[in-house]
Amino acid sequence: MKTLLLLPLVSLPALAQTPAPSVAPPWEIAPVIADFSAQAARVKPILDRLTPDQWVRRGAPDAYVAQWQSARQETVYVANASKAFEGHPEKLTLALDAYFRWEALQTRLSTLAEGARKYQDPATGDLLVRVVGDNTGNRDKLRQYIGDLAAEKEEEFTVADQEAQRCRGALSRQTPAKKSAPSKAPSKTPSQTEDKP
Repeated sequence: MKTLLLLPLVSLPALAQTPAPSVAPPWEIAPVIADFSAQAARVKPILDRLTPDQWVRRGAPDAYVAQWQSARQETVYVANASKAFEGHPEKLTLALDAYFRWEALQTRLSTLAEGARKYQDPATGDLLVRVVGDNTGNRDKLRQYIGDLAAEKEEEFTVADQEAQRCRGALSRQTPAKKSAPSKAPSKTPSQTEDKP
């Protein structure tokens, strides 16, 4: 029984020392990033074909108009975020921005696809879904890249923190140098202080 309890404890240090997964090199992630920008460009003409104002006249909720306008803006944001990330693929903040921009756009497009199927043209709604679905593989690759990049940054931080702790410990163990007492000027003897004629 004791052996069974000790086994998980023995494996904990091994897990703590597991190296972070390697991050894909920039030339591998660059095409994925470029596809996000290209996908946003492919979505734009489909959005231009949508007529949510007419949907509202057919009984659709007013929210479709706001979602359509928001999706059009989001395509620009996705393109800009992708370009910024493409220029600096090592930056976790830019990777997250590109990913979350695409997620926001995808959510809006899914809702608009439902509206298009119901209030405009089922083929247009299907086309929108298909174009969004084309980027699923890239989205998964980007999510993996972000996870690997975050793990690498965390590992770098841990190493830097450990080194800082080691340096602080080394500095605190050093004995301060003894300050020597200030040297006193030799006192003058009475014969030296007498005025000479």
